[in-house]
Amino acid sequence: MVYLVNSYDIHDADVFKNYPPVVAKLFEKYGAKVLAMETNPKTLEGKPKTMNAIIEFPSEEVLMEMYNDPEYQAVIHYRHESTSDARMVILKPR
Repeated sequence: MVYLVNSYDIHDADVFKNYPPVVAKLFEKYGAKVLAMETNPKTLEGKPKTMNAIIEFPSEEVLMEMYNDPEYQAVIHYRHESTSDARMVILKPR
């Protein structure tokens, strides 16, 4: 099991709206679970991004399969075009 921690700022909601429906289907296909997601988070330090999520994947291999899936690659441009200052970090449980 691994966790994907995403954070980025959404600056074009009209373009971004094309991204989540496809990603949600891919999460289901690859057995991923959204553990937490927040677009208006409370912060202890620093300035939060407008999108923050923690997604659990069965393994790093499965996460990479989904990332490289042609269906995901066909919609990734929506995220790239509509967001900025993105971070996608893979964490392994201890």
